[in-house]
Amino acid sequence: MSFLMTVSGTRTPSARILIVDDNPLGLAARRSVLEELGHRVHTCASAPDALQQCAAQSFDLIITDYRMPKMNGVEFIQELKKQDPQIPIILISGFTDTLGLNESSTGADVVIQKSAQEVGRLIRAVARLTRKTAPKKKPAKSTAASADTTRKRA
Repeated sequence: MSFLMTVSGTRTPSARILIVDDNPLGLAARRSVLEELGHRVHTCASAPDALQQCAAQSFDLIITDYRMPKMNGVEFIQELKKQDPQIPIILISGFTDTLGLNESSTGADVVIQKSAQEVGRLIRAVARLTRKTAPKKKPAKSTAASADTTRKRA
């Protein structure tokens, strides 16, 4: 995962994200939002094609629609988890309430209802999930701790 500089000068993770949706307008809109935030976004119009892409390369996050031909979002998540059980996944659907879609019933880390609040929720979910997958830095040893260790060895 690479990093990008924000306006405040802090480094935030730039994630490799795959968006899966058979609706080209939905793909373009979500891609635009996430690229504006500095993420590297790949898109796929079907779940079977997305599974092939995931087998060929790694992603930090997957975002999928629920309603797609050939394989719905939940079926896609089940197959994807066989390839990579740790991959963070966001499921987006206009049917979350109607079908009772939630994190425990779908296997997704986050389920987002398509609505006027979708973009804000997507941005927050992506930030949270990519922060969780960012490589951990080892804590720097303090000078006092180093001095104590040196004294104990002597």
